[in-house]
Amino acid sequence: MEYKDYYKILGVDKKASDAEIKKAFRTLAKKYHPDLHQGDKANEEKFKEINEAYEVLSDKDKRQKYDAFGSNYDFRGGQNFNPNDFGFGGFGGANGNGGTYYRYETNGSGGDFSDFFNMFFGGDSQSASGKGSGFNINDIFGGKAQSNKKSGFNINDLFRGKAKKERQRYNTELYITLDEAYKGSKRSVSLNVDGKNISINLNIPKGITAGKSIKVAGEKWGVSGDIYFKIQFLKDSRYELDGLDIKTSVDIYPWGAYFGCERVVEVFDKKIKIKVPKGYDVSKLMRIKGKGFTDMKGATGDLYIRFNMVNPKLDEESEKLYRELEEKYK
Repeated sequence: MEYKDYYKILGVDKKASDAEIKKAFRTLAKKYHPDLHQGDKANEEKFKEINEAYEVLSDKDKRQKYDAFGSNYDFRGGQNFNPNDFGFGGFGGANGNGGTYYRYETNGSGGDFSDFFNMFFGGDSQSASGKGSGFNINDIFGGKAQSNKKSGFNINDLFRGKAKKERQRYNTELYITLDEAYKGSKRSVSLNVDGKNISINLNIPKGITAGKSIKVAGEKWGVSGDIYFKIQFLKDSRYELDGLDIKTSVDIYPWGAYFGCERVVEVFDKKIKIKVPKGYDVSKLMRIKGKGFTDMKGATGDLYIRFNMVNPKLDEESEKLYRELEEKYK
């Protein structure tokens, strides 16, 4: 496998802090986001490469292993350990994700745990006939495994049946717009899981907030495990989200602030009519209760409006009036 320099991909130094790595990733993720380059395969591959690099470098354990072993290290299944390489066989198997997992079963399925232990530490467990020589793990704890009954401590008592394999978990980040979060949407997401390119049809629930994760069972797409998409918001020039409060801007003319006026504010798919009172101080935010962002639990924030004073284009007559006002209030 070709070595990948994850630090170079993110454009950071090998001594970069977690904050620097995260900042570099967010900058690149926004620049190469597939929504901004639809149909560009080269950009899509670049985006996947950036995600792969961040997934490793943002995880303390994975980063240490990467620094030690390089990108060939199997971050999903361990360091490609295979008992068959040491002359052992008959247990375990591939998990289908590029890594190999092993389990050992007791209670009559797969043999006695002591057999497994002795395979690694140079001996045979006691047989049913009492024969055998070498090291027996049960001897350490004051007892010996016997054919029909047990005396003292037996290591297998610690393993009540089968040792279950933990379900694999894959973590990635998904950048969405505030509109998608506000209304809910569907998204086709392409990503690379253990060297396999897959495309997932993802339902983005209405009201999801940044930091929340969407869990997807990967079996439908040939992935053995669960994929978690941690939601992050793309920057929006129209709105700013502060908790569940939405902040937006509205233009207003000087006479509108002086005499009062009515304005229509668009908030995603809604049009909200507001009344600016006479003599309103436009330096202050106007609060509209209950018109902010609604999360998945039904909690709703407020809408805050900041006013931008706009200077109109004046004709000769209007400019003359402005001059008269200027002279009056000098």
